[in-house]
Amino acid sequence: MKYTHFRDLQVWQRSMALTQAVYAATREFPKEEMFGLTSQVRRSAVSVPSNIAEGQGRDTDRSFALFLTQAHGSLYEFETQIELARNLGMMSVEKAAELLKEASEIGRMIHGLIRALRKPRLAV
Repeated sequence: MKYTHFRDLQVWQRSMALTQAVYAATREFPKEEMFGLTSQVRRSAVSVPSNIAEGQGRDTDRSFALFLTQAHGSLYEFETQIELARNLGMMSVEKAAELLKEASEIGRMIHGLIRALRKPRLAV
């Protein structure tokens, strides 16, 4: 599966937007969490588009699929951290729901792309 550039992938674009929203939301976290949950949630969010981009730059669909599975894992990590931030009162229920909804949609997109990459191709 070839693309002109990773920036053309809608899943990359949406994960970048999610990451930017996370940076904005975590500015409100307590300062003592700067090296704790704030850092963790930001890193897991950044990892999603980063793995998509790196995987798309690989030579094979198999390699791309592997990086997409890593992006998917980072997305689950992100969701866990958002739920924790919500449960600790560091993020509003509404903001957490918004971020989790978008993460879920991105997860479905990643899963669909993985399935497409792993689908057997017909010899021409």
